[in-house]
Amino acid sequence: MLTAIRKLQSSSEHLTALHPEFLLLCLLSRCYKAGLSILEEDVFEVDQPRDLFLFCYYGLVASQTGNDKHWKKVVPESIGASTQCMLLLYTSVVVTAPMSTVNAIAVEAFKKYILVSLIHHGQSPTNLPKYASSVAQRNLKNLCQPYIELANSYSNGKIADIETYVEANKDKFESDNNLGLVKQAVSSMYKRNIQRLTQTYLTLSLQDIANRVQLNSPKEAEMHVLQMIKDGEIYATINQKDGMVRFLEDPEQYKTCEMIEHIDSSIQRLMTLSKKLNGVDELMSCDPLYLLKAGRERQRFDFDDFDNVPQ
Repeated sequence: MLTAIRKLQSSSEHLTALHPEFLLLCLLSRCYKAGLSILEEDVFEVDQPRDLFLFCYYGLVASQTGNDKHWKKVVPESIGASTQCMLLLYTSVVVTAPMSTVNAIAVEAFKKYILVSLIHHGQSPTNLPKYASSVAQRNLKNLCQPYIELANSYSNGKIADIETYVEANKDKFESDNNLGLVKQAVSSMYKRNIQRLTQTYLTLSLQDIANRVQLNSPKEAEMHVLQMIKDGEIYATINQKDGMVRFLEDPEQYKTCEMIEHIDSSIQRLMTLSKKLNGVDELMSCDPLYLLKAGRERQRFDFDDFDNVPQ
């Protein structure tokens, strides 16, 4: 099937009808890594909207189920800013894609969009981006109310409250196959609370961290801190002798050869994308259907509004 995709593609940026079928096959056979080659490619040409919805949804499910570091695809938001994983990328694409009516794929993706936003940003956006369709703006929240309430409980910062809510709605989350992401969201609250401590304190004991973050023991606090150091979420050192944690500044100075190459490649990629968008804008501005619709919506003008150009 992968060979067939390559034969049907006009370019590596072309999304065919076989793309979602291939990812579904990867899911059913549990060969999650097999779909990595097409998930890493940028999509620019789409034949049918349904193909894009399914491709992104199967891609985010595979990313969630695969649970492997090779599935992580970081997308720099800005120089020195945090990164997003593949899950957040695909959920945002599905939720904001143009749609004339609400579909089940978008609803399920929006549920994951809320959870992934909590995990990676510590908050869920109260409103969809402005470029999301009006249909999505009006209906998605009403169809995902338990997840909206979960996000509200998360924003309160009280772990006991969110754990109580999750336990009360466990069956709902489990039937949606989102219980794993919900548990990750609850676990991420400990990380958020530890990150807040780094903004206030230079040193803290493991016991103090456990008390402030509502963990059961200093040992559990140590495991959380070590994992966050490993993932690059905080910069700190732990003195095993006296059980003290010292928080450090970000050591990245953004002047190494590797970082300069990374910045340069990001700039080149953005320039290429900008040229493509300009090309699409020019084609759309000359499209007869677009001009016809724009003409209908345009208000009546007086003759004085037009330039005196000969016919």
